[in-house]
Amino acid sequence: MATQETIASLGDTPSILNNLNGRIRLLEERFIQSRENLELLNENLVEGQKEVLKKAKNLDNEIKKIKNENIELTNTINHIIKEVSLFARKDSVKVLEKYINMWDPLKFTTEEDVKNLIKEETKKSEEESKTGGVESAE
Repeated sequence: MATQETIASLGDTPSILNNLNGRIRLLEERFIQSRENLELLNENLVEGQKEVLKKAKNLDNEIKKIKNENIELTNTINHIIKEVSLFARKDSVKVLEKYINMWDPLKFTTEEDVKNLIKEETKKSEEESKTGGVESAE
C-alpha cells in the first residue's frame, strides 16, 4: 500500500508542481504590482515634497515682503508723529488770533496809501498857503 500511495503521489506530482508554479507566478505578479505601486507612491511623494517646498519658499518671500512693508509703514508713521509734534497747539493759535484781532490788520494802510495821503496834504497846504498869501495881500 505504501508503494501504491507513493506511486499515486508521484502521479500527482506534476499537478502539484503546476499548482505551485501558478501560485508562484501569482505571487510574483502581486510582488511586481506592489513594487510598481510603491514606485508610483514614491514619485508622487517626491512631487508633493517639491510642491510643498516651492509653496514654502513663496510664503517665505511673501513674509519678507510684508515685513519690509511693515518697516516702511512704521518709519512713515514715526515721521508723521514727529511732524505732528511740530504743529502749533490750539492755545498758541488762540493767542495769535487774539493778537491779530487786537491789531486789526485790515485797518493798516499800505505804503501807497500813505504816499497818496502825503501828496493830498501837501497839495492842501500849498493851496492854503497860496490862498492865504492872496488874502493877506488884500
